[in-house]
Amino acid sequence: MAMLPTYVNIHTHRPTGRGIELRTAGIHPWEAQRAELSELLPLGDDVQAVGETGLDFAVGVDRDAQRRLFDAQLRLACERGLPVVLHCVRAFEETMRRLAACTPRAVIFHGFIGSTEQARQALAKGYYLSFGERTFRSPRSMEALRATPSDRLFLETDDSPVPIGEIYARAAALRGECVAELQRTTIENYERIFHG
Repeated sequence: MAMLPTYVNIHTHRPTGRGIELRTAGIHPWEAQRAELSELLPLGDDVQAVGETGLDFAVGVDRDAQRRLFDAQLRLACERGLPVVLHCVRAFEETMRRLAACTPRAVIFHGFIGSTEQARQALAKGYYLSFGERTFRSPRSMEALRATPSDRLFLETDDSPVPIGEIYARAAALRGECVAELQRTTIENYERIFHG
């Protein structure tokens, strides 16, 4: 049997070339007023998911522009059979409504910092939650990490310089698991989405 990569880093702005680092193409909601979907096309053959895309109602970017671009990227993901990596800030209910209208093959809420109730709603739809460095600054996000079933969990570095191994170690300690078990389950989750 082939040796599996050590870690899945489902969303990073600082690729290391080690382990599994997801390859995405997307337009961030912060760019919604000055970007067009055509800028993503054609998608490269190496693109595994559309993202990061979504809604961010904590910034001063026109919400209608964000909605249009998010919907267009959801349609693209559905047409291409690709998962999406979501950025969702202060827009959970609207994000869930838009996903209900156009649900891609898989949905990963990256950098999840929502409540346990929001986590429960996303998990009930079969979506995945990914946690990173910011998780450990918020008691409610740490509780969501503890409550997320292993088969719906990912970890990430996002834009943090903290190594992915440290994120795994902290998450494992918080969940009362060993790091190796967390590595195994995130690899299984990755394989299910991208090679299943």
